[in-house]
Amino acid sequence: MGIMTLHINTPLFQSQALSSQLGRSVWLKMDALQPSGSFKLRGIGHACKTYAAQGATHFVSSSGGNAGLAVAYSGRALNIPVTVVVPESTPQMARDLLRQEQAKVIVHGESWQEANELALTMVGATDAFLHPFDDPLIWEGHATMVDEVHASGFKPDAVVLSVGGGGLLSGVVAGLQRNNWQDVAVVAVETEGASSYHQSVLAGKRVQLAAINSVAKSLGAKQVCAQSFALAATHPIMTALVSDYSAVSACKRFLTDHRVLVEPACGASLATVYDKAAVLSEFQNILIVVCGGATASLADIQHWLQVE
Repeated sequence: MGIMTLHINTPLFQSQALSSQLGRSVWLKMDALQPSGSFKLRGIGHACKTYAAQGATHFVSSSGGNAGLAVAYSGRALNIPVTVVVPESTPQMARDLLRQEQAKVIVHGESWQEANELALTMVGATDAFLHPFDDPLIWEGHATMVDEVHASGFKPDAVVLSVGGGGLLSGVVAGLQRNNWQDVAVVAVETEGASSYHQSVLAGKRVQLAAINSVAKSLGAKQVCAQSFALAATHPIMTALVSDYSAVSACKRFLTDHRVLVEPACGASLATVYDKAAVLSEFQNILIVVCGGATASLADIQHWLQVE
């Protein structure tokens, strides 16, 4: 095919709006502009290309969100059919986007866990299963985000990112380490109702949440991947929690400031700047991963602001 990567190099720039808000230099890595709508395309695109090269003839995924969209986009680009199993809770908007990417959509179960169990039974001998966040190929793909920042000549003191299952965190730390930026801290942000990483770090072991109580559904992994937890012992990582209201408010403010709509999972990271979170106080040059998200509409954001 001659495609080097399925993802694109995304813009990196200093945000005047957010810098003046915080009184320090805030830079944005705009992965919301990936063709599938989120950063997920980096890792999943890399995994799909690798599996295709190994002879996979069909991709199977279990995600009604951004991971599923990245698999669907990758399959269409590589001319490989895709089946995505989504739980009943997956919004119609997400199902429509998946079908727009020509994926076969199967609705099963109340939760991602149930959808995932069915998806795993569907993987045949020449099929590849794409996990949303727990696969070394995915982390390797996400690490390219840091490669692009490094190549630009800008070095942050800290990278702020949102944590769901820990795939983005695992990839960013891998990218920092392979570019000899072991001294660049990571601020791992979650909403209070989806705080599996924060609670795991506090407990000194991986914690499994009983339930997710947050509108930031993309952060809804009840337990983070082992890799992301292990990195807390080997890299300077700080955790931060924001309320759902802060995350959703940040989405609205960011839309005004930069004319880009992101979902609450991404708004969580942006909220640390808008709320002047104490965790950022020691840093002068802050990079926020604007991870994006394709499954929240402007109407959703406005509705959540009223509900909260």
